[in-house]
Amino acid sequence: MNDFFKLYGVATISFLVLDLIWLLLIANKLYQHYLGGLLGQTKILPAVLFYLLYIGGMLFFAVYPGLAKDSLVYTMIAGGFLGLLCYGTYDLTNLATMKDWPVVVTILDLIWGTFVTAATSGITFYIAQHFKWG
Repeated sequence: MNDFFKLYGVATISFLVLDLIWLLLIANKLYQHYLGGLLGQTKILPAVLFYLLYIGGMLFFAVYPGLAKDSLVYTMIAGGFLGLLCYGTYDLTNLATMKDWPVVVTILDLIWGTFVTAATSGITFYIAQHFKWG
């Protein structure tokens, strides 16, 4: 159980650093441009709940199976696919149901979700292997 919390911490820090770089330095202007009228005040509790659940899902569906297979490649592919599924659920639902949801935001979010989840899964796997956690 102790290793789980270590892996959870590594995944959380890795994901948050990458996601904050994306959100604050890269995507901020893009989202303002395309979603300005749709954006509201960020609600911290739902955001925290998303990160807590998502990191747990990443460990369960990508990192632990990758460690069991002793495969960084598997871990990153599984993580990337999880990211595509989860970000796709959000963005494709918005695209299907919201009148002015931009296709370009959906495409970029799908790419980002795939990348950030694959990268975080890979980083977590690598550190777990290095320290023999999991």
